[in-house]
Amino acid sequence: MAATASPGASGMDGKPRTSPKSVKFLFGGLAGMGATVFVQPLDLVKNRMQLSGEGAKKREYKTSFHALTSILRAEGLRGIYTGLSAGLLRQATYTTTRLGIYTVLFERLTGADGTPPGFLLKAVIGMTAGATGAFVGTPAEVALIRMTADGRLPVDQRRGYKNVFNALFRIVQEEGVPTLWRGCIPTMARAVVVNAAQLASYSQSKQFLLDSGYFSDNILCHFCASMISGLVTTAASMPVDIVKTRIQNMRMIDGKPEYKNGLDVLVKVVRYEGFFSLWKGFTPYYARLGPHTVLTFIFLEQMNKAYKRLFLSG
Repeated sequence: MAATASPGASGMDGKPRTSPKSVKFLFGGLAGMGATVFVQPLDLVKNRMQLSGEGAKKREYKTSFHALTSILRAEGLRGIYTGLSAGLLRQATYTTTRLGIYTVLFERLTGADGTPPGFLLKAVIGMTAGATGAFVGTPAEVALIRMTADGRLPVDQRRGYKNVFNALFRIVQEEGVPTLWRGCIPTMARAVVVNAAQLASYSQSKQFLLDSGYFSDNILCHFCASMISGLVTTAASMPVDIVKTRIQNMRMIDGKPEYKNGLDVLVKVVRYEGFFSLWKGFTPYYARLGPHTVLTFIFLEQMNKAYKRLFLSG
């Protein structure tokens, strides 16, 4: 969403003046960070749910609500915001990179006559941008998973990271630089799955609602299609997400990692915890998806309007 100027605020070529690309990328990252402040507790609950019952242990939490109340009771209000600094850095790196790559590829693949890329090409651009952003954001993701998981452990087993920068420094110091990108393959795979599932399910859901005769092409239809799309996206991406969470949180036991690879995670989860454990944390994941997207666009619109008023008007 670009911040467009009023008809009176035009450049030398007569076209409306808009904010520079760098400002658009900055606003995209800041908007994602603003939304994260509100949905961070849901991220924490989702991560705790995915780690609950790991290694054939008894499940710590029966439901997402039980997890939330248990965390509040044991760790207080500040406890549900554990890892916020890592969540903010993840948005700053992932969202800004994804938006930048998408914009550059979209413009390069737009025809000389201004014809935008077709649906399939847009999907490829979206998945490429998502995977690249996920790779750049993996260090912050590793820190986030570990920080949000810490409170469930006995005091003597906690990593005790003070903030995201302390976490990154200690990970490099204690485990080496490559550990910052531990789980980058499932992280990138999740980004690809999320982008593909969102694109496909949204267009199909919207068409289904319109064909039903009960909806017209308006905001209600878009909202319902988005909610259906979010449901499909959550269901499709959660098995990959639990792989990412377990790998990024794992420790070395007698010099060997807890899991060999992503497939080993899937096999062990199904064997020891049951097939449907692949969708642990479904409720907070789904509940986070919608509000985060809506809040991101609200913040983005407000920043664009403020930039237009301060720098492009007159």
